[in-house]
Parts: sequence; structure tokens; C-alpha cells
Amino acid sequence: MTPTDSVQFREATAADVPAMMLCHLTDPTSSAADPRMAVYLDGHHHPQKALPPRIAYVALVNGEVIGYIAGHRTTRHECAGEVQYLFVSPTFRRGGIATHLLRLLAAWFQSQGADKVCVGVADDSPPEAQPFYKSVGASAFKKYWYAWEDIGTLLS
Repeated sequence: MTPTDSVQFREATAADVPAMMLCHLTDPTSSAADPRMAVYLDGHHHPQKALPPRIAYVALVNGEVIGYIAGHRTTRHECAGEVQYLFVSPTFRRGGIATHLLRLLAAWFQSQGADKVCVGVADDSPPEAQPFYKSVGASAFKKYWYAWEDIGTLLS
């Protein structure tokens, strides 16, 4: 049995955002979740150089959101995709949930023909963020930015 065996994963919608924001509150060291998540998922908020389409996934334990990820197509930094959000409740970190969520998003990017994918790591990101992205094959290319030349490598 792997740590993610008791976790359910599914595609998310804007209706999941209140639960995603509650999940984010489980980290007392983190800033508040982005209040624009719902309009982002509905396609009405467009981060710099974002393109449609976009997608999100949630991780649930006993029906409660314990993590989420979202991403979209982009032309930012000469990438074809961007991870917009990735968060896992501190209680569930280091159990493979972030990796599973990232693989779901990687599969979606591959289905969209987006190989080169970037992610921004802000100063207020959890301290595990940079080591996590490095551990799953992303390389730093600019202050605050990491990328995979081929996000599909996460699927093999």
C-alpha cells in the first residue's frame, strides 16, 4: 500500500475553490490562497501570457480537499505550459500526493502538446517547494522559475 492509496484524485472546478482555500489555511506559515482561483478556473482571470485551456485537480481524503494543482497553456518564458497552483496540506506532505497531482497535470499537458512547462516559486512558497521541483526533474532557469524541457518525463 502506497501513501496515496487512501487518497482520491479528480478534476476540479470553480465549485471546489472554497474547499481548496480551506485546505490552504492548514499551513499556518503560508500566505492566503490566491483569491482569484475561481475566476482563473472559469477562464476569466488570465495570468501573464496565459492561454486557454486550463485544468485543475484535487486530492481528497474522506471527501476533504487535502491538496490541489492547476495549470494552463502559456507562451511565458518560451514554455508551452505553466503550473499555476500546487499545494498540499502540511499533514499530507512527503507522502507522494504532490507528485501524483503533478503527474496528472503532466499527462494533461502532454495531451495538449505542451512539453516545456514552467513553474514559479515565490518567496512565500513553502520551503519544500524548490527541493520538490528539483526532485521531480525541474531545473532552475531564472530567479523564482523552474522548468521541465519535457514534462512527459514525469510519466515514465
